[in-house]
Amino acid sequence: MFRNLAHVGLLFASVSAAPLMAQAEPVKIGVLVTLSGPPAVLGEHARDGALLAAKALGNKVGGLDAEIIVVDAEGKPDVAAQKARELVEAQGADFVIGPIFSNVMGAIAGPVTSAGAFLLSPNAGPSTFAGKDCNENIFVVSYQNDQMPKVLAESMNKQGVANAFIMAPNYQAGKDSLNGFKQQFKGEVAGELYVPLGQLDFSAELAQVAATQPAAVYAFMPGGMGVNLVKQWAQAGLSNIPLMSAFTVDETTLPAEKDAALGMLTGSNWAPDLDAPGNAEFVKAFEDAYGRVPSLYAVGGYDAMMLIDSAVKTVGNTEDKAALRAALKAAEFQSLRGKFAFSSNHFPIQDFYLTKAVKRDDGVFQTSVVEKVFADYADAYVGECPMK
Repeated sequence: MFRNLAHVGLLFASVSAAPLMAQAEPVKIGVLVTLSGPPAVLGEHARDGALLAAKALGNKVGGLDAEIIVVDAEGKPDVAAQKARELVEAQGADFVIGPIFSNVMGAIAGPVTSAGAFLLSPNAGPSTFAGKDCNENIFVVSYQNDQMPKVLAESMNKQGVANAFIMAPNYQAGKDSLNGFKQQFKGEVAGELYVPLGQLDFSAELAQVAATQPAAVYAFMPGGMGVNLVKQWAQAGLSNIPLMSAFTVDETTLPAEKDAALGMLTGSNWAPDLDAPGNAEFVKAFEDAYGRVPSLYAVGGYDAMMLIDSAVKTVGNTEDKAALRAALKAAEFQSLRGKFAFSSNHFPIQDFYLTKAVKRDDGVFQTSVVEKVFADYADAYVGECPMK
């Protein structure tokens, strides 16, 4: 009936003859992320992080057999909504890890949660779900979209940057990003641009930046958008203007940006060299398994799987939804970011850092922690959420 559902099912069978926590069905986890088109690398990192966590857990979740179903959201809200519905209604998923993009999250949240499943976002963190539309069955493991840009705005404040030109894609995460920057930035906004999601030619926008000559530029351009922006930045003769960003220079884009991105500053809740328990081991395991440096998307997938494991281990089954919800909220797992807790809106309280693009001794590019900017930082919308 669901022949067109693009997925890869991985059934991790138990070898134990008499498991301590018997459950007739395996724990079913859908990984619904974008795996096609220009931004596919973001979803691949999240998927690979989740699968690496499953491997670290001995291919079980909470000690129980686990079935993981990987599905391509295709970056299309309508397609993703249908696939989410099939995941929970036809495939019987107890948890869904996803998505990457905030417009897709708006489309899949209803189908997933109305069926009684839990949605754990490894990346998307729209302000709507942090505030008035918060949902007891949605847990954002990553961040709220406004927070990364606030790191850059605060850094600019400390540097005394008088004015900044800002730009982002025209969708929910882009709007959250620029709104977050403006809330934190004390200087003047010299110009503000929204571009179509997926745009790759920035010649017109860079011409405006050149004409404006701002003291700095803040940009949120994920995936291939970021690669092209960074490459075209130098080509446009703008190297004298600092380009500071979120989700534009990271481990998914640096392999293509290379030297053009060196030294560029970004905001993040994680970096490969972050001093946190288990992080160095994770980075090595990821590089050994996949031949590339993990990104914050991979961390989101890894931590989401570990959060599920902690909840199932506490409850012992997937039938008691109220107990699972409480166990998820308790977040009794070791995040790769170190300290981690949930606010009442099920968004994280965590530290945020200024990072920069560097080249390692082996010639590989990655981001590196410069300094901590915010400690134990909760999002600005938690007060609007009716959950307590």
